[in-house]
Amino acid sequence: MTPIEHALGSIDLFAGLPSAEVQFLCSAAIPKHYEPGEFLFLEGEPCQGLWVVAGGVAKILKTTPSGRQIVLALQPAPATVAEVPVFDGGPYPASVCAVEPVEAILWLSRDFLAMCRRNPDVTLRFLAIFGARLRHLVGLVERITFGSVRQRLAQQLLVFADAAGSEKFVLPETHEEIANRLGTVREVVSRNLGRFQVEGMIRVRKREVEILSREALLSEASTEL
Repeated sequence: MTPIEHALGSIDLFAGLPSAEVQFLCSAAIPKHYEPGEFLFLEGEPCQGLWVVAGGVAKILKTTPSGRQIVLALQPAPATVAEVPVFDGGPYPASVCAVEPVEAILWLSRDFLAMCRRNPDVTLRFLAIFGARLRHLVGLVERITFGSVRQRLAQQLLVFADAAGSEKFVLPETHEEIANRLGTVREVVSRNLGRFQVEGMIRVRKREVEILSREALLSEASTEL
């Protein structure tokens, strides 16, 4: 099995495709490699086609006119990214950057849309992806609009702990990256981590965090709308 076939088999979107279509996608695929910090594509650029993060982790981010970045999501492999402009023909609505070495696959829009026309079930599966993306963005807007930085940081620490499967974990992002994700600045993140520690919610040793009181952190994370 080739790496491209393995990536296709790992993503539910492509489940059940006829073997002829799998072979078509393999032949049309354009493999790419990106080192940490390199961009797969930039916000506002014309859409080339559908991207798949086949290996590694990428981050999806928006840049404000003043140059500040806000991380919309971290996208580990395997997953598709930038699906909407493939269908609406618009430019990329956000940038995607490699967090760690990324193996990516690009299918040009004309090739991917031709496959979708032959397999309408694939198009319907995209509706579920669009719905999940929309729910995530609505939640992000809700947190940034209605929640304080303390609340957003508490929520993010709980997300990190759940992802690690442990109350003790190593921060997967720097304070700067967490600040970008939360729509604030590094100093505010560092200051609030220190306050959480003083208040007995967490213990911090360099990049290792231990949640001492999940109940207190959950209470802090609650946002009244």
